Amino acid sequence: MFRKRNTTLLASLAVAALAPALMGGLSRTQDFDGRVLAAHNFEREDVGVMPMNWNPALAADAQQWADYLARTGRFEHAPERANNPEGENIWAGTKGYFAPEAMVAAWIREKRYFKPGTFPNNSTTGNVEDVGHFTQVAWRDTRQVGCGVATSHREDILVCRYAQAGNWIGEQPF
Repeated sequence: MFRKRNTTLLASLAVAALAPALMGGLSRTQDFDGRVLAAHNFEREDVGVMPMNWNPALAADAQQWADYLARTGRFEHAPERANNPEGENIWAGTKGYFAPEAMVAAWIREKRYFKPGTFPNNSTTGNVEDVGHFTQVAWRDTRQVGCGVATSHREDILVCRYAQAGNWIGEQPF
């Protein structure tokens, strides 16, 4: 079963990556949005939580922060908003090298350090930073995601925003 699921995952990711070329191309936004959402929801299905929906307002917020990071050369989370908290994952990698699925997969790889329990005591290493991106992707109460990508001189930067925010202290991720 495990081997079949991995084979299915690889085939699905390959088809998703090649689909625009085979179909004559989609707009960057439609292609990017759908691929990032699918990568999130594939992992959510694997851990048994409901899929998320794409939220254009979250995507617009994420795009603004990604643009800021690319423009300034900084790499940090946005300031939290007390009146409207959103979860946030950020990623950066070599310019033009990574597909959207690979960007999200970097967060999902943190699953190897995840252990069941209440947040933030979910890391086999004892460091919540080793699982925090993964738990936000899979957080059971998160139902919406929106992401933006920007390019700096050297790297692509992905920012995803989540509602409801995850990683609440004392709660089970899923």
